[in-house]
Amino acid sequence: MSAFIHPTNYWHTLADNRVQCDLCPRFCKLKEGQRGLCFVRQNLGDKICLTSYGRSSGFCIDPIEKKPLNHFLPGTPVLSFGTAGCNLACKFCQNWDISKSREIDSLASHASPEQIAEAASRYGCRSIAYTYNDPVIFHEYAIDIAQACREKEIKSVAVTAGYICEVPRREFFKYMDAANIDLKAFTEQFYYKLTGAHLQPVLDTLIYLKQETNVWFEITTLLIPGHNDSDTEIEALTQWVVDNLGGDIPLHFTAFHPDWKMNDIPAPPLKTLLRAREIALKTGLSYVYTGNVHDKKTQSTYCASCNQRVIGRDWYELSDWHIDANGTCDQCGNKIPGVFESSVGAWGASRLPIRVS
Repeated sequence: MSAFIHPTNYWHTLADNRVQCDLCPRFCKLKEGQRGLCFVRQNLGDKICLTSYGRSSGFCIDPIEKKPLNHFLPGTPVLSFGTAGCNLACKFCQNWDISKSREIDSLASHASPEQIAEAASRYGCRSIAYTYNDPVIFHEYAIDIAQACREKEIKSVAVTAGYICEVPRREFFKYMDAANIDLKAFTEQFYYKLTGAHLQPVLDTLIYLKQETNVWFEITTLLIPGHNDSDTEIEALTQWVVDNLGGDIPLHFTAFHPDWKMNDIPAPPLKTLLRAREIALKTGLSYVYTGNVHDKKTQSTYCASCNQRVIGRDWYELSDWHIDANGTCDQCGNKIPGVFESSVGAWGASRLPIRVS
């Protein structure tokens, strides 16, 4: 058996001798040799195996704000990597060359969890991000890496759509320190027609993270003109967040750009993101950001009590820093939610591709 083939736990055999994958709500039912929609989980010998264990699409050191996470170790470097495939079928995928890839053999050479943890430590990264494609589908590999990183006091960040079943979700997030959850829209119609998935499992993941874990998480919604950017939908989405997660959850509205199978849709103007942000603030959210556009005001962090700019941002360059290691505003003493240190990190906007193996 290939070194890249790894056994998994979340599956069961059906009466017709097919095997059902129980990792995500797709519940792919596979005959011998067949792969699931994610393409990396396959029926081999009447059991589901991960076929991309140890394979990566590449490694790069990024600013943590690029994930995006604005309240988690600001200004620090994060070692980012992904594999191939995805368990969603988003027609607007911004990383389609990776997430839609079926060329597993073209991925970079093998990198063990220990090698990745060592590389993160060697380059001074405070965390590692499982990103580019959804880490849910390389569940076992991500967990092993997270365990290796914990031994070196390196934190783990999941950038995910949150489309995962209850039991594997519990195991997965047990090893994560932070997450950015991609809440793609707030209608079932959008999820079904444009992602091939369903909304409720994502909402379930968000509620689970809030109620049953200590994982720091933020939410991103990519605004697509004419599809999920109406005032009505934004009001409904932000009201749900306030009612179910609280007003302190950071929410990022980011700008769509034409890609994959939606090249006919234009990018939204800045005013669309500003309007969405204003709606969210009026609904009761305290920390709302814009992304994929240049606007220093709406990318900076402000104290919800005295409105002082406590963290200034110009893209990924940080300036003002008016909070202590506990996240306390130095002007009014209000607690800014998140994971902070006594001083801002100095990584800046640098992007550094590296080799691990």
